[in-house]
Amino acid sequence: MLTNRSAPPATVTPVLVYPDVRAAVAWLESAFGFAERVRIGDAHRAQLRVGKDGAIVVADVRAEQVAPSAGVVTHIIKVRVPDVDAAFARARDVGARVHGEPTTHEYGERSCLLEDLGGHRWELTQTMRDVDPQEWGGITVAPW
Repeated sequence: MLTNRSAPPATVTPVLVYPDVRAAVAWLESAFGFAERVRIGDAHRAQLRVGKDGAIVVADVRAEQVAPSAGVVTHIIKVRVPDVDAAFARARDVGARVHGEPTTHEYGERSCLLEDLGGHRWELTQTMRDVDPQEWGGITVAPW
C-alpha cells in the first residue's frame, strides 16, 4: 500500500463533525493531548495525530454533515491511554462532560466516558491486566 504525506497513515480514521473546527482542534489538543498534523483551510478540516498510530479528522458542518445533537449518541471513540485516571482528570479539568468515572472492568480494562465541546463521546481506556475473553463470557472468534 502506498503512503501519502497528505493523508493520515492509520487504517481507520474517524471524521468527526464540529460546528467550529479551530475550537475543536484546540480543545482536543488541550483535553486529550492530540496533535494537529495538517490544517486544511481556516475552518474546513484538520488532521490530528492520536498517540503513535492513530488519527482523526475534524471536519466542518456543511450540507448533510452535522455535529451531534443533545440526547442522541451515534458513536463513541475509544482511545487507549497509558493512565486513564490522569487522562480523565485532564479532560474533565478543561470542560469535558463526565458520563462515566474511571472504572475497572472484569475484562481487564479501566475506562471512563466523556463528552467533548461538540457533543462527541470519548471512551478513554487503559489495560490493567490480560484477560481471556472466555473468563468473562466473551467468545474468541479469531485472535488478534
